Amino acid sequence: MATEYGGAYGDKPWRHAAPSYGGQPPYRARRSRRRRLAALTALVLGALGLALSLTGVAFQLLPRQFTQQQQRQIKDWEIGKRWQTLTAGDIFPASLTYAPPTSLTDGANLRLTASRIGIARQASCTAATDKTVGPVLARYGCQAMLRATYVDGTDSYVITVGVAAMPGSARAKAAQQELAGVVGTNGAGVRTVPVAGSLAAAFTDGRRQLAASSAHGPYLVFYTIGYTDDRPPVPVSADNYADSEMTAAEAGVVSAVVAEVDAPVPAPGCPGTPGC
Repeated sequence: MATEYGGAYGDKPWRHAAPSYGGQPPYRARRSRRRRLAALTALVLGALGLALSLTGVAFQLLPRQFTQQQQRQIKDWEIGKRWQTLTAGDIFPASLTYAPPTSLTDGANLRLTASRIGIARQASCTAATDKTVGPVLARYGCQAMLRATYVDGTDSYVITVGVAAMPGSARAKAAQQELAGVVGTNGAGVRTVPVAGSLAAAFTDGRRQLAASSAHGPYLVFYTIGYTDDRPPVPVSADNYADSEMTAAEAGVVSAVVAEVDAPVPAPGCPGTPGC
């Protein structure tokens, strides 16, 4: 069969048999662009994932940073276990010195002394305090009361100091706030620890002159003070000098005890290893 090109059928291509455009068909070009876009997207996402993974590893290798609340909890735990780990002789020093009352204007360089004459057995917080105090301590989780008795260097005053171990500084402060109007009223607070055969043998609860408490970390520290002799329990507030002497003596004893149980601890840190 002849063709319009003058040759036999098949000798010449059909006119317009070839496409009228150059390159790939349109659908193939679009498919290629989609593949390149998908590959580029996968590459970007992979790089982002790798960056996030490396960031996570870097944070794990950095030293751990504790929040203020976590630091407080760690410090409470470290300090709060001292009443169990320190010996009674460490908590209650055998002797101590303290500044004289401010009423002694010429005694700026004078140092007064007090000596420990007895340590009581560990007691419950309700057994070692008055009925108006014990239930408050129990409600805030008081764990135990440690007590010791001191006599000042002039053998005039006898002091019983008590350390109430609380479950954290927050509870110690809360209990202290509730006891603010209770401790000291009519001598209420920690019970005395008489020591047979000593100047404190007659120091019973009825001979208490002054009493107070204060919060120090996870501890409430109590004190009560009175005379070593058998003078009538006249309120010491009637004698300004005696009041200032007693206040100075109890402050000295309390400060010495607090320096042991509430001594500062290093800021909590972490070596940076995973799971530290």
